[in-house]
Amino acid sequence: MWSLAPSSVFKAVVTPRTLAIPFRRLLSSAQLGSWGRFSTSLPGDLMPRTIKQRRKCTSSVVSLPVLRPNAAGIDIGAREIYVAVPPHRDPHPVQAFPTFTSDLLELADWLKQCGVDTVAMESTGVYWIPLFQILEARGFEVFLVNAHHVKNVPGRKSDVSDCQWLQYLHTVGLLRASFRPPQAVCQLRAILRHRDNLVQMAATHVQHMQKALDQMNLQLHHVISDLTGTTGLAILDAILNGERDPQVLAQLRDPRIQASSETIAQSLVGDYRPEHLFVLRQSLASYRAYQALILECDKEIQAVLAHFQTQADPASMPTPTQKPHKPQRNQFHFDLHAEHYRILGVDLTRVPGLETLSVHTLLSEVGPDLSAFPHEGEFASWLGLCPHRRITGGRLLSSRTRKVRQRLARALRMAAESLHHSQSWLGEFYRRMRAQHGAPKAITITAHKLARIIYHLLKARRPYDESVFAREQQRHCRRTQARLQRQAKALGFQLVPIDAPTT
Repeated sequence: MWSLAPSSVFKAVVTPRTLAIPFRRLLSSAQLGSWGRFSTSLPGDLMPRTIKQRRKCTSSVVSLPVLRPNAAGIDIGAREIYVAVPPHRDPHPVQAFPTFTSDLLELADWLKQCGVDTVAMESTGVYWIPLFQILEARGFEVFLVNAHHVKNVPGRKSDVSDCQWLQYLHTVGLLRASFRPPQAVCQLRAILRHRDNLVQMAATHVQHMQKALDQMNLQLHHVISDLTGTTGLAILDAILNGERDPQVLAQLRDPRIQASSETIAQSLVGDYRPEHLFVLRQSLASYRAYQALILECDKEIQAVLAHFQTQADPASMPTPTQKPHKPQRNQFHFDLHAEHYRILGVDLTRVPGLETLSVHTLLSEVGPDLSAFPHEGEFASWLGLCPHRRITGGRLLSSRTRKVRQRLARALRMAAESLHHSQSWLGEFYRRMRAQHGAPKAITITAHKLARIIYHLLKARRPYDESVFAREQQRHCRRTQARLQRQAKALGFQLVPIDAPTT
């Protein structure tokens, strides 16, 4: 059933929902359910079904305290957005809007007319971003809530009841906003994620080149370590230009290549077929096109980083204690390490396991300011690196970590795994946890330790100091000594210090 309003106020068209262009519509009392017909302290899904049952339980209903009286709830979809405001603010408290920009602006105007100042929205995918930015620019307090937090109570199977339930939960203060970094960090994050996609697509075309060489029985990519290096690209260009002599192609070898010219010449003897050469030509052109796009992304990232506030002078950056790494593929085309030190005010690469790319992931996902997390425990919990305890009846059911798709958590796990051969205190800590709990749990525990260290370094703006862990090392030595003494005593032996006099 459609409820039509005057054309001067609303746009309403009787049309099926399956049409390509949606229209704003008002929902009738039948579509609103009990929430739109009765003014109670609980949503319609929690109220009894019949009027007799409602009258009986009216006196026993306990109303929760209203913490946000001017709250609205929004359920966002790809083609339609459902909005619920307090029932007494508008004759039609639940309305549906299309997702066009003009309709989103009209939605914001309607919320202002209803006296709404805070909004809770739920969405999947990226459909929430345009509306979030519009409402935030209008001065609304926007809560982007986790869908799992509002799906625990069953019975709401429609978009209308979803937005009503969001409005009620937000009114009584039961919703918590998801973390969203500032706009500058969001801009950096979007470009970096796009750059990662370009790197993956460029790697796909490298695989296509390798497949074309395998089909022609050219073993060049098995002889040299990098097909897209100086030697590999020079030989591929010569092959595509018509050169077939293996000895001539082997002369294009770079002096830094470990393989000899004879080995490279033998790997270039094969069956040059025109169809495989066509695939090789297009794959090489696609790879170079993506490399040009990656270079443009690096320039844009450098321009975005220049707008971040300076916390330290790169000229005062301490000398790195680690040996310089070999230049990696797809590395940035500017001094990213110096930019990180300028923005963060501390050199996080001095922490064992952390590299420039790991720090860049931290900057693009969270930003230089961690004030949104009151303490290091909440920061680690947001990353999904803390135990998620499920206790019922005094019995622990599970303590596994939550499944969180977080790029920074993945980077910290990779950094923790790289500490296996480190001679630092963190390396000893990882190996000790690995011996006690196994590799998967040790990686999570060490990543949690790295997250806490990063939090303290960024909050205090102080450099990493390995000597801070000396007390922890001494405590571990005392525990180890006490355990060995207990084991020796249980076996009938007694431990004697080396420098003690012997009888």
